[in-house]
Amino acid sequence: MNCLSPSILSADFANLGEQIRLLDQAGAEYVHIDVMDGMFVPSISFAFPIIRSIRKCTDRIFDVHLMIEEPIRYIDDFVDAGADIITVHAEACRHLDRTVEAIREKGVLAGVALNPATPLETVRYILPKVDMLLIMTVNPGFGGQKLIPYTLDKVREAKNLVKQSGCKTDIEVDGGINLENVEQAMDAGANIIVAGSAVFKGEIEKNVEAFLEKLQRQG
Repeated sequence: MNCLSPSILSADFANLGEQIRLLDQAGAEYVHIDVMDGMFVPSISFAFPIIRSIRKCTDRIFDVHLMIEEPIRYIDDFVDAGADIITVHAEACRHLDRTVEAIREKGVLAGVALNPATPLETVRYILPKVDMLLIMTVNPGFGGQKLIPYTLDKVREAKNLVKQSGCKTDIEVDGGINLENVEQAMDAGANIIVAGSAVFKGEIEKNVEAFLEKLQRQG
């Protein structure tokens, strides 16, 4: 199933609650929340109080993407704040298997993200424990970047790896996704689509509806 996960990193923070309600009304299935610590990536973003406060605005799936060093330290806090899916970066975890297990033990879905240059082999053995594999299509840390073309080849390879493993792991793409290239991403094998500025620039509801039309057509 193809799903849209709008990234609120591109939202108007002064009207965040209202913009999340617009996503909800337009039919977006997920809300993508980028958490950055200023160490693993240069930027700093949302923390627990913000996630907890916007949790009251919607019952959509909170797709929490942790771009932080050693995220295992904060799994309990993000679950308590309302996360439904917690995705950690393989590059940021000293013990990736232990971190994924910690997420699963809390009863939420576990995702693993890979930066553009990180090889897929990194997740081969842990894939059966992973609900979602996030292929970064830009280098993490900033919104509004252009998709790196070779990452679509990586998505194809990830799709093949999932098939070979016999798993039902979702494949998410994040970075530079817009209405012009989203079909390429889905053709490559992605079924969870993160879009930030392409959703929040202009009329949110119309943008979401345009994405959903393409996702449903591909589905």
